[in-house]
Amino acid sequence: MRVLLHTCCGPCALYPLTSLRAEGVDVTGFFFNHNIHPYQEYVRRRDAAQQMADLEGMPLVLRDEYRLEEFLANVAAEPDKRCGYCYASRLDAVAAAAREGGFDTFTSSLFYSRYQNHELMRRKAEESAARYGVQFLYRDFRPGWQEGIRRSKELGLYRQQYCGCVYSEKERYCR
Repeated sequence: MRVLLHTCCGPCALYPLTSLRAEGVDVTGFFFNHNIHPYQEYVRRRDAAQQMADLEGMPLVLRDEYRLEEFLANVAAEPDKRCGYCYASRLDAVAAAAREGGFDTFTSSLFYSRYQNHELMRRKAEESAARYGVQFLYRDFRPGWQEGIRRSKELGLYRQQYCGCVYSEKERYCR
């Protein structure tokens, strides 16, 4: 089975990659994260995703598009609903790329995070799968949380301090 793994960042993709490979799955990464703010943070995460992919021998498709204005235009009126848009836009992108690339299925490293809304993400992923006619592979990667942290530190990967958007940055640093 060939899976396209939406890769939000290098550290969060490590455990899903290892877990899927242990199942015999052929994994290719897909980086598209137009929500990350500021630009320097976007570059750090993009580069850490590429570094992890290189170290782990995972092919990585870089959709290197910093579309802050588009992200803000879709969430500024209702910032409390930003996560739904953020999940849907990135899962739509990976589902479309999976279909175009002939992958059997897609999933996301977002399902590794203890801080994300898994039910909302799963619903958005299933909607993306239906919209693009490609299978969604659900895995709850949270049990590997500590293993992923340990491995990312071992590999010297950049580890972010907040989810990615300007709102999560504010929540993290203004407490």
